[in-house]
Parts: sequence; structure tokens; C-alpha cells
Amino acid sequence: MVQLQKKTVKIVSVLIALVFVGSVVALALTQSGSGIASAASSNVGVVDYRQIASQHPQLQQANNEMQKAVADAQKEFEEKSKNMNEQEKNDYYQQTQQRLQQKNQELMDPIQKDIEDKVKTVAEAKGLSVVLEKSTVVYGGNDITQDVLNKLTK
Repeated sequence: MVQLQKKTVKIVSVLIALVFVGSVVALALTQSGSGIASAASSNVGVVDYRQIASQHPQLQQANNEMQKAVADAQKEFEEKSKNMNEQEKNDYYQQTQQRLQQKNQELMDPIQKDIEDKVKTVAEAKGLSVVLEKSTVVYGGNDITQDVLNKLTK
């Protein structure tokens, strides 16, 4: 009788496990199927961010300011580091690099924000739910690069 119960328990356990695994597989299939259907029916845009950034009207001014800051920092470094030992020069060089990185960030942040705002405006006007970087997309998508460039130049 004990052997019969052990065998029955094993069979029931295996059946429960199979039902559980089957349920998980069925749930996964239904979820991935609806995800595929919704991705196919949604509007996805693509944008060439590098092209837009390189043609941004404020980029040349930011580049000029950055070049001037680098030249000024280089001149300042040469003057102040004359009487420094190697360790002091290295420390001062690191500080100068950090200041230049911060300056670059200050100059580029408004440009990046402007680009993001224009991408969002164009995407909303075209009814796009997602916009991806063009270089990451293998196939498909509505290219809105030119529309964003038009918004930037207005």
C-alpha cells in the first residue's frame, strides 16, 4: 500500500509539474505574440543623431568657444607649470582636463537638449511612439532626420 501511494504521489507531482511548465510556456507565447503584434502596429521613427548634431546651428559657436578655452588653458598651464615638479604638473594637468571637460559639457548640454526637444516635437506631430538612433536599426522605421533638421534651422 505504501508503494502504491509513493507511486501515486510521483505521478501526481509529475502531472502538476507538467501543467505548471505548460502554463508558463503558454503564457510566454501569448505575451510574446501580443508584443510582436503591438510592435508591428506601432509607429517607430529613426533619426541620425550624428548628422543632426553636426548640422546644429549652435555647434560651430560651441566649437569655437571650446577651442578658445583649450588654447587659454594650454597657455595658462605652460605659464603656471614652469616652476612645478613632475607630480605638481601632473596634478595641475588633471585639474585642467577636468575644467575643460566641464566646459565642454556646459557647451554641449543645451545643444543636446535642443535636439531632443525637436525630435520629440517631430515624433509627436507624426504620431510616433518610439524614436531610435538610425545606426541601431537594421530594417524599417520612419526616418525623421530631415524633419528634425528643418525644425532646428527655423
